[in-house]
Amino acid sequence: MSRRNPLPADGLFAESEALKPLAERMRPRSLDEIFGQPRLLAAAAPLRRSIESGHVHSMVLWGPLGCGKTTLALLLAKYANARFSAISAVLSGLADVRKALAQAEVQFAQGERSVLFVDEVHRFNKTQQDAFLPHIEKGMIVFVGATTENPSFELNSALLSRCRVHVMDAVSPDAIVDALKRALSDERGLAGQHLRIDGTALALIARAADGDVRRALTLLEIAAELATDGLIDEAALDQVLADRTRRFDKGGEQFYDQISALHKSVRSSDADAALYWCTRMLDGGVDPAYLARRLTRMAIEDIGLADPRALQLALETWDTFDRLGAPEGELALAQTAIYLAIAAKSNATYAAFNAARKVIGETGTLDVPLHLRNAPTKLMKSLGYGRNYQYDHDAEDGIALDQQCLPDALVGRKFYQPVARGLEAKISEKLDALRVARRDARGGRSET
Repeated sequence: MSRRNPLPADGLFAESEALKPLAERMRPRSLDEIFGQPRLLAAAAPLRRSIESGHVHSMVLWGPLGCGKTTLALLLAKYANARFSAISAVLSGLADVRKALAQAEVQFAQGERSVLFVDEVHRFNKTQQDAFLPHIEKGMIVFVGATTENPSFELNSALLSRCRVHVMDAVSPDAIVDALKRALSDERGLAGQHLRIDGTALALIARAADGDVRRALTLLEIAAELATDGLIDEAALDQVLADRTRRFDKGGEQFYDQISALHKSVRSSDADAALYWCTRMLDGGVDPAYLARRLTRMAIEDIGLADPRALQLALETWDTFDRLGAPEGELALAQTAIYLAIAAKSNATYAAFNAARKVIGETGTLDVPLHLRNAPTKLMKSLGYGRNYQYDHDAEDGIALDQQCLPDALVGRKFYQPVARGLEAKISEKLDALRVARRDARGGRSET
């Protein structure tokens, strides 16, 4: 009975390597092979000098998906001749953290350094984050946390105080093209397939990857599988790149950055920028109802009475999207973003509201003037409630100019100061005239 001869050891290794995704096979083996981080990893950059010297420190790597956070952590361990271990905050709990730390403690006792990489560290709660602190302080581990979220908001101050934060950038399209070319020519990559692809096609993949090298390599690998006779042509790319949306982390850092950009573009009366950010968010998969709500807020906060139609249009747009849905209703959202941007701007109501709230907080519960109080009973009337109230419709021009409506302590206080733009310019004229008339009716007492 014959036995099958086993594969040679190097054959087994080659076979297992071939099964790995292209992005994993092409993971950089040195700092020079990392694409798209010239600011952080330039020859004279402090982080690079630290890594190459082997004097590594605990750190948090903050950057978008596919920018090289995991790769940098691996290389940091390699250059420091340290043991590398990794846990994911998505998949791990406190027990996994303690197990990894206990293992690092054993290695430390044996004189071996450990680099502990924690992916998506922002997903750990306070207790889980605190578990790293004593081990970082004692030097038992070099802690490397990776996050796509702003560490200032997502990580404990105690953990941040023990780490340096390094910001990694989204990889530029040109750098991604370089990474794709290397994958096509490298023996670890696709060199053996003798693929043909032109610069235009590589640029299309790079743009579709949207700053994510891993995504770009995955797209190239899929395109290679669909290639006919080794040619990655337009037809293959059409299948690979169909329905690819831009980076947009719902509820994450990019989410708030983009809504902030939209709001500030509207406030700056930049219609083109407002349309861009509105469309960008829709393209990335934002909840249209959320976008409609934010547009409504802009109409109130930044336009106000300078153009009251803005609020009406925002509410109608919200209703229109509910009726039409996507994609037809998205045009209504875009239209409203443009209108809000070109509308006259005023935050006078917003400022007046905040001023009134501040005064209320400072002055407490001031009494309602007696003549303005409701008097449904004889007792209330006998106490003076409603006495000497002037019914404005019976007064000349429909306004009882000498009637006091604010509490005694606030008489003459101005909260609302309309701007000289849009409808508020006319409101300002009317309000100024009323204030002068009230002052005259009260015997010339100046308003404050």
